[in-house]
Amino acid sequence: MPTDDLMPDWLTPDWLSAVLDTDVSGVRSDRIGDGLVGLNLRVAIKSQDAGAPSSVVVKLPSLDETSRATGVALRNYEREVKFYDRIASTVDIRVPHCHHGNWNEATGDFVLVLEDMAPAAQGDQVAGCDIETARAAVVELARLHAPRWDDASLYEHEFLQRRSGPEDGVQLAALWEMLLPGFTATYARYLSGGMLRVLEAFGSRLAGWVDGRTGPLTVTHGDYRLDNLLFATPSGGPPITAVDWQTPGHGGPVADLAYFLGAGLLSKDRRAAESELVVAYRMALVDGGVDADADWVWNEYRRNAFGGVIMAVVASQVVGGSERSEAMFAAMATRHLQHCIDLDSLDVID
Repeated sequence: MPTDDLMPDWLTPDWLSAVLDTDVSGVRSDRIGDGLVGLNLRVAIKSQDAGAPSSVVVKLPSLDETSRATGVALRNYEREVKFYDRIASTVDIRVPHCHHGNWNEATGDFVLVLEDMAPAAQGDQVAGCDIETARAAVVELARLHAPRWDDASLYEHEFLQRRSGPEDGVQLAALWEMLLPGFTATYARYLSGGMLRVLEAFGSRLAGWVDGRTGPLTVTHGDYRLDNLLFATPSGGPPITAVDWQTPGHGGPVADLAYFLGAGLLSKDRRAAESELVVAYRMALVDGGVDADADWVWNEYRRNAFGGVIMAVVASQVVGGSERSEAMFAAMATRHLQHCIDLDSLDVID
């Protein structure tokens, strides 16, 4: 459905002509994706220049005031612009080309003009994916992690999310305690008794969980899941493209892996292929020049199964709600909690 009424007044043919360094004579927009924290528009372009793109994706702040406030407060908009400007060219994972990025420090607003990856199609977090798709996704993830593995120069990028000390765990535990009642009020009906018990037991261990992470650090995505991955279709497109870089971090790489596998697959498929997929990720690191210890990877994988639980609890309470978002967070919560149960993840938290 056309959504030109959502397009800001300043997004004109003249503005895009300057951004793309070409002659744009007309534009037309359609909304794409769910945009829980931002508004994504596919902008079709009219131009006499044969080298001009036929369309671009323009990312803007969310129209929902709660989601927009979250995006500003958590620095999501700032981080995404700076990721494309400062980090994207230094890693090997496939991302859209960024034609233009700007973040307004005074207002917190931003705009990104990105390569349109169509006819590639977005994954579906609610439906999940098959094992072959998951294998391709974890191999691609290693192409993010390997190039900047244990790279101390990442500390120069202040905008990347990272732990700053033991107080991080204390603060996250306080946030968890504040938001958990709202989460359970909506989502307890989706959870089994065992899942609710794990949820309750984890709260008292959360600070220790944060403080107990070990091993090398690298660039992380922070929200590596199916909704943020685009896959080739019979009509074309790259095999996988990673998008939504609003939470890039400088942290433990295996957190991204556990987060993806914990909810990207239905639980029965994850159980059947989990060990093989973790090995596939580690072998892809080797291909990228990183020989990560197998026991360390597996132990971190078990511990980080709780990362998805935290995301489901916290994110569900700080973005605008919809029928699709409730289905997504319900799927995430149930699968991530089952992941923790299957791996006995409570047992590896000090």
